[in-house]
Amino acid sequence: MPILTFGEIIDLIAMTFFVGYIFSGIIPVRRENYDPLAHLKKRFDFEGMKFAVMATAPAIIFHELAHKFVALGFGLDAVFMAFYRNSFTLMLGIFAVISKLTGFGFVLVVPGFVSISGPGTHLQLALTALAGPFVNLVLWIGASYLLKTKHYKKKHFLLLSLTSRINMFLFIFNMLPIPGFDGSKVFLELIRVFSG
Repeated sequence: MPILTFGEIIDLIAMTFFVGYIFSGIIPVRRENYDPLAHLKKRFDFEGMKFAVMATAPAIIFHELAHKFVALGFGLDAVFMAFYRNSFTLMLGIFAVISKLTGFGFVLVVPGFVSISGPGTHLQLALTALAGPFVNLVLWIGASYLLKTKHYKKKHFLLLSLTSRINMFLFIFNMLPIPGFDGSKVFLELIRVFSG
């Protein structure tokens, strides 16, 4: 069995383009030839989409792949799926597109997820749920360290700043103990571990 199936690769690519589209225009891009009337020209902003992909996609992709690979490491079945494979996440995706097209601004989207099944122990399930947010924590700390120590080229400042903020948000948001979030799964499974 391959680590990633062809369908999962297609879903990863689709998710990458989706988040690039959703966050293009929301994430500021420094341009050499800034045009304050560019939004009136009704052209598709490829540069903005490319920057949005570079800023958002790694955080989301590595988060989801961490869930998948840790689950596989424990012998569980794990399949990555893009948002359009689940009715709830598809509804959120449609809302995100509508928000983007209308300029609403606020976007709550689940661009992808990992479906996990199999007989795992409570500790294995807790570690699998923790794996995604842990990757965001590492990326947040790594980007923050580079910014603090100024170990970057000037042109990478905005990308590193956004990487730090996005991963901070994803870590904190996903660790909230709200049903459906990773934090809820982590805490619930740890309670089961310690309660016997």
